[in-house]
Amino acid sequence: MARFEILMPKMGESIIEATITKWLKNEGDKIGEDEAIVEIATDKVDSEIPAPLEGILVKKLYNEGDVVPVGQVIAYLSIDGEENDFKSTETEPSKEISIHASTENQTVQSQENTSEESSLTRFYSPLVKNIAKQENIPLSELEKVPGSGKDGRLTKEDLMVFLQNKSPLIQTTTKQEVNHISQPTVNQQKETTKIESPVVSALAGDQIIEMDRMRKLIADHMVMSKRISPHVTSFIEVDMTPIVLWRNKNKDLFEKREGEKLTFMSSIIQATVKALKDFPGVNASVNDYKIILRKSINIGIATALPNGNLIVPVIKQADEKNLMGLQKSVNDLANRARINKLQPDEIQEGTFTITNLGTFGSLTGTPVINQPQVAILAVGTIEKKPVVLETPEGDVIAIRHRMIMSLSYDHRVVDGGMGGQFLKRAADYLETFDINQII
Repeated sequence: MARFEILMPKMGESIIEATITKWLKNEGDKIGEDEAIVEIATDKVDSEIPAPLEGILVKKLYNEGDVVPVGQVIAYLSIDGEENDFKSTETEPSKEISIHASTENQTVQSQENTSEESSLTRFYSPLVKNIAKQENIPLSELEKVPGSGKDGRLTKEDLMVFLQNKSPLIQTTTKQEVNHISQPTVNQQKETTKIESPVVSALAGDQIIEMDRMRKLIADHMVMSKRISPHVTSFIEVDMTPIVLWRNKNKDLFEKREGEKLTFMSSIIQATVKALKDFPGVNASVNDYKIILRKSINIGIATALPNGNLIVPVIKQADEKNLMGLQKSVNDLANRARINKLQPDEIQEGTFTITNLGTFGSLTGTPVINQPQVAILAVGTIEKKPVVLETPEGDVIAIRHRMIMSLSYDHRVVDGGMGGQFLKRAADYLETFDINQII
């Protein structure tokens, strides 16, 4: 019988293993080419493994919940239509790899862990759980550790930093530093106290919907961001008329030539990147009392998914792309995000995020900062408005295309002056857009 090995795929340089969350096919099932076989999860993203060839799934080597190294065989596919019993001929995964307990004591421990995990608000990879277990850190304690992964997910690096500093929020300082920052340290100590959510009872006729895992991660990430960063939001109204006229002139030609939509987002990203170069303090992160100015400009684009959840794919090195490159990146990442085809590396290392509220008809909003970044830009819908314009002959009233932009920023490191200047600079770049440029 001809067989084909299904491997745990490589999903980025930083990903060395993944968890099998759900088998979509059973042994004996006939599977078409490119049909999904199994769902997997890492610290960063969920994904599916498709069948590279048409065949029959004859053997699954791992169970749901197992953690599997990249490159490991997870199943066998028969490609000649025959079904054989692999149990007597194939070697099961080694005990070192499997996370399932075999002894009675391990079974009892597993039941205890299951009970504890039912109260968790976010997903933890087996790698993170194993490290926590070795360090005698209860899972409930992990809930207090801010995560830098997708939707606040706790990564191995986050946990190692926590172990090194003994606290998720309080860093070890010298005596000289304490003299200058004693009050903030006290405030940080208060932040470590877990705030319990109020108990809410359902009333007659109410419908109760359990959050899916991704929504729980989003909820946890939003709460963490508001707790970590003191948010301030500034607003500005932008004259988008030059960009509207330029897009109207080029969109049909672009779609015919490239087979893709030409959107306003590429121009907005380009203006944002220029402003970030002018104000590097907005392209930054905070580590304790240190400000990290990012060398790369990696723009995250908040993308709504069909199930109502949210994901933020990242355009890496956005400052090195022209309008064509930015538009291609936006279309590609957004399309693959909606069909769950993003790779883990494509949602990591963002340094600044843009969210388009105008897609849903909103004039503006006050977005929540995507940690560990220090600012997020929101753009609203573009509308025609009567505006007073100054001309050499005097003031006139004209119809212009206007858009409100808002910038939420972390007031620990971005003050109103820097936030306002950055927002004004981005608006200036949009309003002076070259209407004659070619894409």
